[in-house]
Amino acid sequence: MDPITTLLYASLISILFVAIILNFLSSSHKRLKRNLPPSPSPTFPIIGHLRLLSDLPHRTFHELSQKLGPVFSLQLGNRLAVVVSSPSAVEECFTKNDIILANRPNFISGKFIGYNYTSMIESPYGDHWRKMRRLLTVEIFSTTRLNSSLSIRQDQVKHLLRDLYQVSSSTFTAVNMRSRLSELSFNNIMSMISGIKCFNHGEFSNFKAKEILNTIDEIFKLRGVSHLADFLPFLRLFDYQNYEKNFSTLQKKMDAFLEYLIDQHRLSNEGNSMIDHLLILQEKQPDYYTNDIIKGLLLFMILAGTDTSWITMEWALSLLVNHPEVLKKVAAEIDAQIGQDRLLDESDLPKLHYLHGVILETLRMFPAGPLLVPHMSSEDCKIAGFHVPRGTVLIVNAWAINRDPNVWEEAEMFKPQRFEDGEAESGYKLMTFGMGRRACPGVALAYRIMGLALGSLIQCFHWKRLSENELVDLSEGKGLSMPKAQPLEVMCKARDILHKHL
Repeated sequence: MDPITTLLYASLISILFVAIILNFLSSSHKRLKRNLPPSPSPTFPIIGHLRLLSDLPHRTFHELSQKLGPVFSLQLGNRLAVVVSSPSAVEECFTKNDIILANRPNFISGKFIGYNYTSMIESPYGDHWRKMRRLLTVEIFSTTRLNSSLSIRQDQVKHLLRDLYQVSSSTFTAVNMRSRLSELSFNNIMSMISGIKCFNHGEFSNFKAKEILNTIDEIFKLRGVSHLADFLPFLRLFDYQNYEKNFSTLQKKMDAFLEYLIDQHRLSNEGNSMIDHLLILQEKQPDYYTNDIIKGLLLFMILAGTDTSWITMEWALSLLVNHPEVLKKVAAEIDAQIGQDRLLDESDLPKLHYLHGVILETLRMFPAGPLLVPHMSSEDCKIAGFHVPRGTVLIVNAWAINRDPNVWEEAEMFKPQRFEDGEAESGYKLMTFGMGRRACPGVALAYRIMGLALGSLIQCFHWKRLSENELVDLSEGKGLSMPKAQPLEVMCKARDILHKHL
């Protein structure tokens, strides 16, 4: 390289370095002037605090909140993020600032699994989102609709009971519950949207149900990673770590599957599933209810209704076998309220208060969304007295609030009885399904399937750990919905009630 070229490169590097330093000093001055929430030091040029992101960000953010307070900020590349970890600050976010914070940040994942940011979970707050929300609330998750799909949930739970009965009818047998619970959740939601019982019937044409379930799992794992290209846009120029390529591959698999389902229902022209209902709407408003809009709704249902349910049930069963005294109390409640002459029914759930407490306590300790789906401010606002600029990403650390000893007595203890009087559910302390306008519309469905499945498993089987001397490992795995690090293997044996009814 000739001297002139060397000098030119050196000059450009020097100019760039000076620009970065000036920008860093300017940003620090603006931070103090605008009264932004406190942030950890140091803040590096360009990357900001990206170095702090980890595989378990809810724990990292909790550690930072212990030093900086319940509301703090992070400069994540070109995005400012505010992390909230107290009920009072969360209440302020979703009451006073609910509309301002009703948008979503345009992360890369939304382009693919959100059908270019048009799906229920990814779309910006506005007329389109309100229309999708109304459709789901009235036509899919209303009490009338949920009651009409009752037989689907009962059939799927009975299928699970029969499967376990075949392998453990007379003696304690080791079983892998993760695969069974994930199949249950997937079957249930697929039956609701398409009328097809997936695993029970093997496969859909060229689409094997297990491969679809694996694809869903991969989507959650990939989406649960805080990818640098979401915060450093220049990395998208060369698709850093093949992130977009991998997401595109997964999206194409799901898209082909959903297209197949829609085509099959369009050909049959009969039925009362969610797809049938959406196709009727498409006939009336073809310009609005395009195939992509319908597929976006279906994918939202599949993703929201599959992982969260089975992950919560796996955590609940893990906690119960680690606390046999609690398991015994749940079984006693079911026996007292229902007896041994019939199997538990969904209509019995309101009577099973302790069982409901077990589910709530599981959601408190191991929420299937430790960080709520991020929000984004559409205008400047204030949270806990701090200035939050327009375009800020809001991250609610539900996991930290759920474990806060100032909020919960004996926060690290598994105590379902804390929910017996209903007071612990009130306010902004337990928020697994989100808060405000963007809260999950499928809460009632989730409680129904989790209550029915978990209650039936306890009513029909004896459960214990593989080893009496070793507790089930409760380590958290990677991913958006925080699954167990290790699949649950446990011992089970059929109770007398199953010998009568199966």
